[in-house]
Amino acid sequence: MSQQTLWAVVLLSGAATFLWRGLGVAFAQRIDTGGALFQWVSCVSYAMVAALVCRMIVFPGNELMTVDLWVRLTALGAALAGFYLSRQSLPISVLIGFVVFNFLSAV
Repeated sequence: MSQQTLWAVVLLSGAATFLWRGLGVAFAQRIDTGGALFQWVSCVSYAMVAALVCRMIVFPGNELMTVDLWVRLTALGAALAGFYLSRQSLPISVLIGFVVFNFLSAV
């Protein structure tokens, strides 16, 4: 590919990205965040993330398979308990889950 072709691809990609961002800004003012459609989309999004996290914990497809299921579930439970006991602080819950996971997997 020539240098001009590469520059054209980069510029067109940037223009396409900014086009969609601009449309998002234009339509964001018209979206009712309390509406039924927006709430449905939010619920589906949260459900998809939860399903993916559960899949990664119960059926891992990488090095996590070498760790016992009870270790993964215990670390998850500790992270969830830490989340609610720390007034829903995500950094604290992640740290607790990380520490518990590393401790139990080293035993």
